[in-house]
Amino acid sequence: MDKEDGVSDLSQYMGISDVITVVSDLGNKIPDKSWMLYLLELFNKQHIPVELNLICSFNDDGKFHAIFEGENKYEFKIKPIVGSSYLRQIIMEPSKQRIGYHLRDEISGQTDSFFFDVNGNSFDFSISKHFTGLEWHNRIGDTPYPIRYEVEISNLAYGINDNSSDLESLAYFPYNRLLSDNGGFAKEYPVSFHNFDIRNRFITYRIGSGKHNMGIVNKFFKSHI
Repeated sequence: MDKEDGVSDLSQYMGISDVITVVSDLGNKIPDKSWMLYLLELFNKQHIPVELNLICSFNDDGKFHAIFEGENKYEFKIKPIVGSSYLRQIIMEPSKQRIGYHLRDEISGQTDSFFFDVNGNSFDFSISKHFTGLEWHNRIGDTPYPIRYEVEISNLAYGINDNSSDLESLAYFPYNRLLSDNGGFAKEYPVSFHNFDIRNRFITYRIGSGKHNMGIVNKFFKSHI
C-alpha cells in the first residue's frame, strides 16, 4: 500500500526529496525471507521506478538502498538509528545521463551518494509520479505483517531547475496535497497514517501500527507553493 504525493504537473521536475525520521522500534515481526519498504519513489514517463528506500527484512535492522527498475543497485553506508532523521533525495541528471541518489544523516551530518548511469536514448528523465509510503514483500503467505519502525515523513518536496546556465541547480518546493493509493493485495493492512500537519510549509505525517484499508484518504493542504 503506497501513498502518492501530487500536484498537477510533474513534467518539469528534476528531483524529489523527503526526510524520514525513525521514531520508535516496534520489534521485528517480519516473516522468514520477507521484507518491507519505506518508500521514496518516482516513476518516469515510461513508468520505470526509481527508488531510495529504507528496507527492513526478517534478518536485519534495516538498510537504505538505491533501486532502479526493481533491482537493488547500491546499499548506503548510513544505517537507520531510532531518533535520527535522514534526508533522502533522488535527482535526475539528463545532462550527465545519470540519476543521483543522496542520503544524509540530519543529526551527524554524514552523507552518502550513489550515481547510476542510464542510456538517455532509451530512458526518459521526465518525472510522472512521486510516491512515499509502504510496500510489503511476503515470501511465505499473503497476509501483511506488522511494520518494523514507526516513522515520521516530513519535508516532502519536488525540485525544479532554477538556473538555465547551471543544470545542477535545483530549488525545492512543497506539495499541497496527498493522493491515496492502495495496491489492492489485501483487505486490511496493519498500519496507520496519522499526525498530518504542515511544518515550515511542508507536509508531515507519521506511519505507525494500526489498521488501514484504503491508503491515505485524499488530503489537501493550504501550503504556500
